[in-house]
Amino acid sequence: MKNEKKSNSKLSRLWRIALQALLILAIIVGVNLWRTRDAASGPAPSLVATTLDGGRFAIKEHLGKPLFVHFWAEWCPICTLEEESIQSLSENYAVITVAMLSGNDETVRAHIKERGLGFKVINDESGQIAAEWGVQAVPATFVIDAAGEIRFVEMGYSSRFGLILRHWLVEAFL
Repeated sequence: MKNEKKSNSKLSRLWRIALQALLILAIIVGVNLWRTRDAASGPAPSLVATTLDGGRFAIKEHLGKPLFVHFWAEWCPICTLEEESIQSLSENYAVITVAMLSGNDETVRAHIKERGLGFKVINDESGQIAAEWGVQAVPATFVIDAAGEIRFVEMGYSSRFGLILRHWLVEAFL
């Protein structure tokens, strides 16, 4: 009888833990859905622009493999924390970054140089590109599949591992 009560007590405790874990997961998913509610979804908006290094970027020219479109700002402390991860991603994956409301080209170039960054940057001085993508806060990262569909949107800090995992999911399953 004692062992049966102990067993029921352990089972009850496991159920409580599982329920709490599900509740936490539901809250995290809900908050993420709320934060990304205005972000672009479905087919990626057109993005044709000149990068700070003078190159031309057109999203349609990058179909055929997953692409990260990362919005950031020079004045954003969270973006600064994420820069190293984005730099690392850009060395192995297709990445275009958009500097949102960060000043003129020279200001953004100075930031890139000072931080030793080598990823491609489009300067969205007016915020027009960000508005077309529904970006109201930075950092914001979109993971686009080979067909040009937005598959993941992350608003706020994302770890390098988290972004690589999303890239892998897009490449393998979506």
